[in-house]
Amino acid sequence: MRILIVEDDPLLADAITQLLRSRNHLADTVTRAEMAEDAIEQESFDLMILDIGLPGMDGFELLRRLRAKNRHVPVLVLTARDAVEDRVTGLELGADDYLVKPFANEELLARLLALSRRSRNLTMGHKYRYGPLELDLGARRASLCGMVVETPQREWDLLRLLVENEGRILGKERIVAELCTVEKELSANAIEVYISRLRPKLDPAGIHIRTVRGFGYILEPWLDDAAR
Repeated sequence: MRILIVEDDPLLADAITQLLRSRNHLADTVTRAEMAEDAIEQESFDLMILDIGLPGMDGFELLRRLRAKNRHVPVLVLTARDAVEDRVTGLELGADDYLVKPFANEELLARLLALSRRSRNLTMGHKYRYGPLELDLGARRASLCGMVVETPQREWDLLRLLVENEGRILGKERIVAELCTVEKELSANAIEVYISRLRPKLDPAGIHIRTVRGFGYILEPWLDDAAR
């Protein structure tokens, strides 16, 4: 994998770089969020390791900007901040995983590999799979157990966003930011309407969108029959 490390601590950045290279990954390091934003625009990365406490623009703002531009490189947030509020903020802004310093090298590697597998599974063949649900990105079509599910554009966009972020809480603000366009605005109340329309289409197949009071919505991780 080619991994972008965004870390202003030179000793830690060098240690992570050497660890990744020892496992035959390619590692690029930048010390500021602005440099990372430029790198993502110009190069292709499989993953990004992102520190939050950066000089100038912090990691949270970088996450917000990348997701607003539909840059979906998987991001592992690596930070000394261990408050629940900070973890929730990072995940709501689009982080894919969160690891608090200090950390064990093997755990970092395991989390990166898990993110890589998840990303490959989602994008393989331009289709997303989630249990019996399949989203065909090219055709913008959803099917459940092989049968096409009626999903108008906004429902489709919301469903795609939920599947992309399976097992992670999506706040209403992030959903609005992701789905709004210049031509079509979207309100937080409208999100509730689209969620209520999706649920009866998905619930019979065991696919559940759960409301996390005070935070947003989460598509619960899929469990196959053997794990239920």
